Amino acid sequence: MSESEYLNIVPQEDRSEGMGVGGLILLGLQHTFTMFGATVLVPYLTGIPVNVALFTAGLGTLLFHWITKWKVPVFLGSSFAYIAPIVAVAMHYMNQAGLGYKNIQDAVAAGVDLKPYLAYATGGIFLAGLVKFGFGALIKWIGIRRFEKLFPPVISGTMIILIGLILSPVAINMASGNWWIAMVSLGTAIIVRLYTRGFSRLIPVIWGIIVGYIVAAITGNVHFAEVGTASWVGIPEMYLPKFSWYAAAAIVPVAIAPSVEHFGDVFAISAVVGKKFYEDPGMHRTLMGDGLATSLGGFFGGPANTTYSENTGVLAFTKAFNPWIMRIAAFFAILLAMVPKVGALVRSIPVPVMGGIEILLFGMIASIGAKTLINNQVKVEGRNLVTMSLMLVTGLGGAVFQAGNFALEGLGLAAIVGIVVNGILVLTGASDE
Repeated sequence: MSESEYLNIVPQEDRSEGMGVGGLILLGLQHTFTMFGATVLVPYLTGIPVNVALFTAGLGTLLFHWITKWKVPVFLGSSFAYIAPIVAVAMHYMNQAGLGYKNIQDAVAAGVDLKPYLAYATGGIFLAGLVKFGFGALIKWIGIRRFEKLFPPVISGTMIILIGLILSPVAINMASGNWWIAMVSLGTAIIVRLYTRGFSRLIPVIWGIIVGYIVAAITGNVHFAEVGTASWVGIPEMYLPKFSWYAAAAIVPVAIAPSVEHFGDVFAISAVVGKKFYEDPGMHRTLMGDGLATSLGGFFGGPANTTYSENTGVLAFTKAFNPWIMRIAAFFAILLAMVPKVGALVRSIPVPVMGGIEILLFGMIASIGAKTLINNQVKVEGRNLVTMSLMLVTGLGGAVFQAGNFALEGLGLAAIVGIVVNGILVLTGASDE
């Protein structure tokens, strides 16, 4: 299989090419706003300090870029896949210590220092990252051509569609808090992107947030109390991991699902940018970088890191692909971790403002998946039709494969179903008509 035979990736114009430092900084800030909500939600749900999550997201992104030869425009933020096992491990060791809280939020409200108990969970995260790194090494060993055969265009294109559709309820739930404000931010972003010229056209998300924020503030939907009480300087509350068999058994198997989902993310970024990142720098490097960023998060007391589809949506919307933009966003994330007042100001952005923006971003990703199928002339008949049908229903229908603490669902489960079904149909000579 020659390089040109796997996925017909159409080269795209990079509208950030030749841009000055000031413009790149604004584009980086746009990606910071986009990743912020999801990245801080994970520590809120698990009890991990927010500033540690931001710090390790920024540092993990920079580490990823180094591993991938500075080529891939990706931002890595807190992974949702590990929330349930992190909470389970922390609660287990809290119960062993005689603390009878029913959930993490009650313990936080009571002022309990969760770090001694979360350290076991972050130890599991550290090990899970090494497992993901090992998967990357395995891909390097088997070779990219054999790997690509597992993901023909019918599977990779459907995976990209699923990324956007699986995330779509999140955007709707965020927007539903105040549909009017959400539509203001969404409408502003669309108008700026489609009806303006020059640099403004590259920062539609920032304009959507600014206009949405102003309207929300005028209508009394912005709360500034936390901004006023937050300090200007703060050191992230980092702590070293602890290791136990219980935590490892609960958390390490979870690495399988994010690893499979990573393939879909890299296919999506490649389709958006028009470069085959899965071949250069290679899927093995992107997965190794993802794994090391996850281990780094666990080492410093943060959550696992993963490639962020929100930021991929911004790439598709703006067509500004310079990887430096994502590295600038990483520096901003580290800055937010060190300056609590700025972080509080960003957190004051009403959820519906970001919800309106993400309706568009997640829809863009799903549309890129459909475009991938069209560009590769995937015949939606016979075995391809069966494979796509089973992947879509499995990914969107809420199916879960569970074995003890390990659960496979959503995109990860859909990808496995697609690989298995397509392999069986090809090997048995099933009709493509």
